Amino acid sequence: MMKILQLCKKFPYPLKDGEAIAVTYLARAFAELGCEVTLCSMNTSKHWFDTAVLPPDFDHYASMETVFVDNRIRPLPAFFNLFTNKSYHVDRFDNPEFAQRLAALLQSGQYDIVQLESLYLAPYIPVIRQHSNAIIALRAHNVEHEIWERVADKSNPLRKWYLRKITPRLKQYEIARLNDYDLLVGISARDVEHFQRLGLRKPAYVTPIGLDARDYTPDYTSFNRPLSLSFIGSLDWMPNQEGLRWFLEQVWTPLLAPAFPELTFHIAGRTAPKWIKELNLPRVVFHGEVPSAPDFINQHSVMVVPLLSGGGMRAKILEGMAVGKVVLSTTLGMEGISAQNKSDCLLADTPQDFLAAIAWCYAQKNKLVQLGESAKDFCTQHYDNLEIARNLLEVYAQQVELHTAEC
Repeated sequence: MMKILQLCKKFPYPLKDGEAIAVTYLARAFAELGCEVTLCSMNTSKHWFDTAVLPPDFDHYASMETVFVDNRIRPLPAFFNLFTNKSYHVDRFDNPEFAQRLAALLQSGQYDIVQLESLYLAPYIPVIRQHSNAIIALRAHNVEHEIWERVADKSNPLRKWYLRKITPRLKQYEIARLNDYDLLVGISARDVEHFQRLGLRKPAYVTPIGLDARDYTPDYTSFNRPLSLSFIGSLDWMPNQEGLRWFLEQVWTPLLAPAFPELTFHIAGRTAPKWIKELNLPRVVFHGEVPSAPDFINQHSVMVVPLLSGGGMRAKILEGMAVGKVVLSTTLGMEGISAQNKSDCLLADTPQDFLAAIAWCYAQKNKLVQLGESAKDFCTQHYDNLEIARNLLEVYAQQVELHTAEC
């Protein structure tokens, strides 16, 4: 039985963002395949969750340890960080109490694999090396510095200036850590290739996000109702804000709303900024945080993903496909997912592309359900969490065997 210690920078529940989905479904699959999985997670001020109200079926961990971490962005520390050589992005997650709790876990039990869920757990590599002989695997959900470079390019002048000051340090840190792991597990082949161009020499393996199809039930009756669009995502994540603002200003208001007078656009997500909460546009409805992302997506025939920046994979796209919806995404939004335009999804990159895609949906209205069914089949075939976990466990077993032989 393989023993895996999973380190997270935020508690992986509720399943309302891509990171929580990616973490939970892989850990659940590991447990289902016979592994003993232990969670050591920060429970941050930004994404705090009361673990006392976890549902009974969140039972895949052998044990869970959580440490409160205040990771708020505070003006003075953010300013004074400019005069250091540290990455402020990473520094917010470097916490002495978490390091102590991790050390205690490693001293009290033996693990085959310590899986870091993102670059922001890299500060704890020395603690792991000191107290354990386990394989350290980084599960890179994104190329982190690349996300922030893209966000900086599209920010207001003051924010752009600040991000361009601190993002090079994040890049330097990310590159400097590349060969500190025993194995890098990338979400997409594109990300792994990018890391290799940056100097990665250690073994690497691609493990996409997986879902359990049993958790997703399509409601194809949405295709019998008037066409409606949905958008859902964590609204404190800058790429989501950026993409949504662009869609509203460049696509919805000048093109879609006048061209299709019955079309409605529904937005959901937690921690929305004021400008989203106070939207006052005809036929645009802001729902706030919804109890269930799949249920919300299921109510509307077309799910819009107008991302202009970001990296890794969009778990919400997989959820949209899993419930048999038409996913209309930018090419960048579909990165890491090998779906084909007008076969498994719809792709659009310019305002005119989006207009043409929605016109196509109206023209194909009676056949849209077929695209939704194809999307679900595609997701089930390529992104089953058990199959993905089984393949990764084979790689882990090989790494453990090699490591044991070297020792």
